[in-house]
Amino acid sequence: MSALELLVPARAVFHPVVDLDTGSVIAVEPHTGPPPEPHAPVRPDPAADDLRRAVGAARAAADLGTHLPLTIGLRAETLAYGETVLGELHQGLADAGRRPSEVIICVTGGFPPAQRQAVTAALHKLRRAGYPVGLGGLGVAHAPLDLLLDIAPYLIRLDPDLSRRTSSDPRRSALVTALVDLAHRIGTHVLAPGLETEAHVLHTRELGVRLVQGSALAPPEWRPGMRVTVPVIAREDRERTPRNIDLGPRVSEFTLPAVTMPHTATADDVLGALNAEAGTTSIVLVDEQQRPRATVHRTRFLLKLSGAYGHALHAHKPATRLADGPRLVPRTVPAIAALRAAGREDERVYDDLVVTDEVGRCLGIVRVGDLIRSLSG
Repeated sequence: MSALELLVPARAVFHPVVDLDTGSVIAVEPHTGPPPEPHAPVRPDPAADDLRRAVGAARAAADLGTHLPLTIGLRAETLAYGETVLGELHQGLADAGRRPSEVIICVTGGFPPAQRQAVTAALHKLRRAGYPVGLGGLGVAHAPLDLLLDIAPYLIRLDPDLSRRTSSDPRRSALVTALVDLAHRIGTHVLAPGLETEAHVLHTRELGVRLVQGSALAPPEWRPGMRVTVPVIAREDRERTPRNIDLGPRVSEFTLPAVTMPHTATADDVLGALNAEAGTTSIVLVDEQQRPRATVHRTRFLLKLSGAYGHALHAHKPATRLADGPRLVPRTVPAIAALRAAGREDERVYDDLVVTDEVGRCLGIVRVGDLIRSLSG
């Protein structure tokens, strides 16, 4: 398989992943061809084609210079090839300038029972390498629900048609409500793609879905850095949104993808990333093992850089000079405990928290405002 011998197509599309709570873009899904379909006709080498598409998508994003995390789709059948595919995928994403923590691998397909063990093993290897993983097409594709427990996905991506039809079909609405409740209980996110109207977006939010995609939010020509359209949710609707406070939510339920950069990045590098996306509240500076070394708070950083001689003094120096120590919380910590920990530092009480895995790698960030809104009822 020579998936890395690839010329990126001239035409590429980019779909923002929008956080309805903040109205900001938290990730980008690039496509350089048709997205993976569960039951598409079999090609001579569908795994190689799938891998080329995934690596090409990452390269297309690199051409735009965006630092936002990416979501990349792969077929379950492709992952069943094991080490060969995983090695080429990792190398291709690295060549595109992406660290594992910056790419959510969203798996689609039929999950054939005969390949269950191989696919599960591949997903575990991706997670151990630091990639957040997701399951796509849920609600329509044949994805065993117990697979959610086996691989602990970062997100569940609903089928686009299911997302759209919930506002007009009470039975599909009930199905999504059940999936959202399941996701909250196991500490994962739900992403609803394909939303075409404001009514779709508002109804989806009422069901408890926070992350969305679709033409209702961004036009086909959207590129990272451009604005998105987020319908205003009435106060009474927000109050009806499921909160699941009685379940004792953990930090993982509120974790959003982090914008990360090497801890060797200059202040000018960080400034470029912040200017590219107004919704980025912080940047996590990580080492070669993806462990957080510092965090750049947007407002404080910009104030320091915009002061007298600030740019001249700091632009070409390490950004760590203008950064703070990361406020780390393990992903298993209860949200209420994380909120209490955040309150211990008066000067940084609203700084983003950095969520880490069992070996200290960055999994994402938690915005303190999200914890306050959820736990205050």
